[in-house]
Amino acid sequence: MVIPKYLELMLPLLEFAKDGREHQVREAYEYLAEKFELTDEERKELLSSGTQSLFENRVGWARTYLVKAGLLESKKRGYFNITERGLGVLKEGLEEINLEYLKIYPEFMDFLKSVKISTKTTPGKDRNESTPLEIIEENFQLLRKNISDELLQKVKESSPGFFEKLVIDLLVKMGYGGTRKDTAKVIGKSGDGGIDGIINEDRLGLDVIYVQAKKWEGNISRPEIQKFVGALEGQKAKKGIFITTSNFSEKAKDYISQINSKVILIDGEQLVDFMIENNIGVSKEVAYEIKRIDMDYFTED
Repeated sequence: MVIPKYLELMLPLLEFAKDGREHQVREAYEYLAEKFELTDEERKELLSSGTQSLFENRVGWARTYLVKAGLLESKKRGYFNITERGLGVLKEGLEEINLEYLKIYPEFMDFLKSVKISTKTTPGKDRNESTPLEIIEENFQLLRKNISDELLQKVKESSPGFFEKLVIDLLVKMGYGGTRKDTAKVIGKSGDGGIDGIINEDRLGLDVIYVQAKKWEGNISRPEIQKFVGALEGQKAKKGIFITTSNFSEKAKDYISQINSKVILIDGEQLVDFMIENNIGVSKEVAYEIKRIDMDYFTED
């Protein structure tokens, strides 16, 4: 039997979860493989990159889309369960779930917009008419958004001690604080679940930067930033970095733009972007090279 497309897997995957229990993704692989009567060879067939099973990759993306639409939820990595919305969808007696159907949910539309994938098609044109490079770029953004979401969740689930280590690793990798040993000496002195300290801006210590990092759920408000700036002034420092796993309020951002000190605000989304760029908490899975004709080579005298 032909390996089903990820769109063909969405409704069966939702039906698999209708008992309301929390399931491992591995259970879904087994259930769907049996439902579609896949052979061992079909289950073992790999993506062209050779990094993952084609079937498991498609099941994974079916689950991702259902989660983004709020029909499934994933409270911890590798597990998922159906939501009340998902149970309601099953009662509709649909023959299939496709992308057009998922677009009725605002959360799914927000997800598509966040990765800059068009939700409209030009009359007479569908996505198959996009150039290969456009498709690659769109899917790269989709992959990047998904790994960013998962990475931020892992950071939020980490302990204060691990979060301290993460920030140290990131700052050193970005070229701040001198050596990791030097940075570790001055970070992690507070006991409020955040981490505070003064680090060297460069290996020579020509200037210093005051750092505060907080694991936070709600928005960081202006009063919190004012306290940070006050601490900065108390240390006679002119530069600071405030790192959080959440977000900053607009009033906090406006306040920063009006002060003389140079303060950089790094929210959860920016934090994981820096982590990905500096290979902190992630590893390379596969790399593709896109090549073009070198016209200079073919220039004859």
